[in-house]
Amino acid sequence: MPAVPPQAGPPRTPGGSPASPDAPRSVSPAPGAAPRRTAWAEGVDRLRAAATTEPGRLRIIGAVLALLVVAFGAVTAWQMTERSAAADNVLHRSQPLSASAADIYRSLADANTAASSGFLAGGQETQESRDRYESDIRTAAAKLITAANSSEPGSASARTISELNELLPQYKGLIERARANNRQGYPLGGAYLRYANDTMQNRMLPKAEQLYDRENQRLGSDYAEAKPYPWAAIALGLLALGALAWAQRRNYLRTNRVLNHGMAAATAAGLVVLLWLTVGHTLARSGLEESYDHGVRSLSVLHDAQIAALKARGNENLTLVSRGAETMTLPDKTTVDLYDFNFDKDMKALTAHLAAAAKLADDQAGEKPVHAATADMEVWKDRHSLARKADNNGEYQLALDRVIGSKDKKPTGVCFDGVDTNLRDAVTHEQDEFQRAAGNGLDAMTGLPAGAAVLAVLAAAGALLGIGRRLSEYR
Repeated sequence: MPAVPPQAGPPRTPGGSPASPDAPRSVSPAPGAAPRRTAWAEGVDRLRAAATTEPGRLRIIGAVLALLVVAFGAVTAWQMTERSAAADNVLHRSQPLSASAADIYRSLADANTAASSGFLAGGQETQESRDRYESDIRTAAAKLITAANSSEPGSASARTISELNELLPQYKGLIERARANNRQGYPLGGAYLRYANDTMQNRMLPKAEQLYDRENQRLGSDYAEAKPYPWAAIALGLLALGALAWAQRRNYLRTNRVLNHGMAAATAAGLVVLLWLTVGHTLARSGLEESYDHGVRSLSVLHDAQIAALKARGNENLTLVSRGAETMTLPDKTTVDLYDFNFDKDMKALTAHLAAAAKLADDQAGEKPVHAATADMEVWKDRHSLARKADNNGEYQLALDRVIGSKDKKPTGVCFDGVDTNLRDAVTHEQDEFQRAAGNGLDAMTGLPAGAAVLAVLAAAGALLGIGRRLSEYR
């Protein structure tokens, strides 16, 4: 029998004792064997190897071109969708809500003025004055419902609207008590009217003004989102066009072929998207800026003028209602009638607002009602001075006739109606100007997001087809 060669003993631990048969054994790599590489490293090596050949370089160029063009189209569609939505909110949501908030304020102030005018007439309140008061109350209630439906539940605007809805019936109750006592000749009617006026001036109108300010802030936010240039999309568009131009120049230098139909089509499509984006947004921005400068700003000033006129008329009436019952002390220790002092302050504000509105008016149709309102205001001031002179001389009935009398007695009420009517005409004109300009801005962005996406896909397909045409030459 052949001799059995000597066998190696069992593996031992570092301490020298035999290792357990079940212990795992380490397998040392064969001398000179390379360590196992990751899939990422192998992919990088393959890409590097492909880049050393012309077909590989063409495939990489085609992939990069397609990626750039698609990214350009996607970013354009995304940014213009956001700006188009913001412009749509300006035209159909935030500005109408801002106008509704202004109408709430104006209706409440006008109702208060109509109530005081009817009170001055005593038990012979005119049907016109009564109808005007009721119409203003209905308008304010309807506008509050509209604003409540458009506000977010739990928001500050929703809480303000809820508070106004609670105060409106309280105010109406005070006015009815004032009327009932006034018809019977009780002096308590004047106290109820002053309390109702205090509720309106110190509780309701400040809340309506808060609502108006919030809606204006929302309108400003929508303008801020709609107007900025889409710089990211423009930058990607320039980069994509530059890459396409470089690829075609490279193709020309290597093949002496002037035109590659696929890449030429991709360049044309990308150029169309970039021009559409730049020109379209520029026109949209111009329309939005015009709607703000000659619409929103003018409307804001005109609304302020309306409010100042209404406050002045209400204070003029309450001066005769209170007959010196409400006074205030000036810093120089002079005591004056509270309502007459407020009238002078409101007329100064009305003068300033009308001057600002005249400067903002950009055409004759906008200037005409503002100038007419200014002329009525000047006559109002003169007639008010005569009424105050008569009242201070103890001729109360003459003062009353010069405030609420018939037209042949040249009362201040005629001047107030002229100011109010002309301001409404100016508001209507500026509202039309806003809608026209904002509508033009929104129309300039119509179809741009979808069109950019479609053209970008076509451009990517053209770039790949152009590269594919070159690759076919190596098969």
